[in-house]
Amino acid sequence: MKKFDLELAVGIFLLVGIMSLAYISIKLGRLEVMGNSGYTVYAEFVKSGGVKNGAVVEIAGVQIGKIKSIKLNGEYMARVEMVINEDIKLQDDAIASIKTKGLIGEKYIEITPGGSDKGVSDGGKLRETESAIDIEELISKYAFGKV
Repeated sequence: MKKFDLELAVGIFLLVGIMSLAYISIKLGRLEVMGNSGYTVYAEFVKSGGVKNGAVVEIAGVQIGKIKSIKLNGEYMARVEMVINEDIKLQDDAIASIKTKGLIGEKYIEITPGGSDKGVSDGGKLRETESAIDIEELISKYAFGKV
């Protein structure tokens, strides 16, 4: 009987350990197992500037969502689909900008809140956007005197 109790205790310990490891992996990997908890907003940019799926969407340095997908629309512009947290309400005239963290860091989208009373609904679109700054283009303009 004691051998059975020991095996049961070891089995429970292993099960708890595996579940803890899975939980930590999901949290550190920022995976979403249960689905999205937010609403979808779209923005169209002339240049996406290397922003990737899963990148952060921020307001004032605080993460408010993630980029779900980036596709090319019919007008040859980058259509970015963002999932915004439900507790954040974006105004109709908010501005979406592609920014870089640090000098050579990762790309993210920063949203500057607007002053409108109207909000963006689920599936809505942010009209005002600022594409990423292309450093190579700026350097070539400066080098050839077109600035």
